[in-house]
Amino acid sequence: MPDPKPCGACAHGEWDMCRNGEYTEHGIKSLHGFAAEQWRVHAEHAVKLDPALESVGMLMEPTTVVAKAWEQVDRIGGRAWFEPHSVLITGAGPIGLLAAMIGAARGLDVHVLDRVKDGPKPQLVKDLGGTYHSDPVDKVIDTIEPDVIIEGTGATPVIKAALGNPKPYAITVLTGISDPGDQETVDLGTINRVAVLGNGAVVGSVNANLRHYEAAAKALAAADLKWLERLVTRRVPLEKFADAFALQDDDVKVVLTL
Repeated sequence: MPDPKPCGACAHGEWDMCRNGEYTEHGIKSLHGFAAEQWRVHAEHAVKLDPALESVGMLMEPTTVVAKAWEQVDRIGGRAWFEPHSVLITGAGPIGLLAAMIGAARGLDVHVLDRVKDGPKPQLVKDLGGTYHSDPVDKVIDTIEPDVIIEGTGATPVIKAALGNPKPYAITVLTGISDPGDQETVDLGTINRVAVLGNGAVVGSVNANLRHYEAAAKALAAADLKWLERLVTRRVPLEKFADAFALQDDDVKVVLTL
């Protein structure tokens, strides 16, 4: 929701781009989330979800994150002629897999990288028509030369490799959050040379506003429901909520049942 002042961005409905940091977001910043049997929300901020998606409705919020990321790709690519063919998504959690889902829907050659080699993630990517990788990220980037990278891990070695992508006019969207103090030695000279000579772009993207929720609702409605249901690998009753935070090998999306 917009901040109470509001700043210029919030005044134009872009509260995800708030300039003074006084915006609010349920479950994220200054407002309680929706882990309750009943709650209220402003009608003008509500987006209707296809009733068929009831079992996977909790995927709406992470889908907004990647809907915004893809919007950023389009807007930045629109600087000049732009016809991307390949995308590399780093991280095969809910954010990464949903980003891959949208990339596949756009007809791109989708590649997803994650350090996990077994479990449901490789097959989920394969069923989108994508390619799953667990090789070192710099090797994967050199092999596929992606036009777009959507980074979802926040891992500094992965970010380092993404910033060095040599593909001209490449766009990298950073959505993962790194830990402060997590240091990595980088060759800024090479990164600068690649970005300048290739007209490359790197953008950070977080949160979402109303149109991203609307875009997410459309993306989920167009997706394979059975595929979406496979993203939810565990459902934990509210009284055992702590179990949801105990990571298991095959986890993708763990949800609380209210």
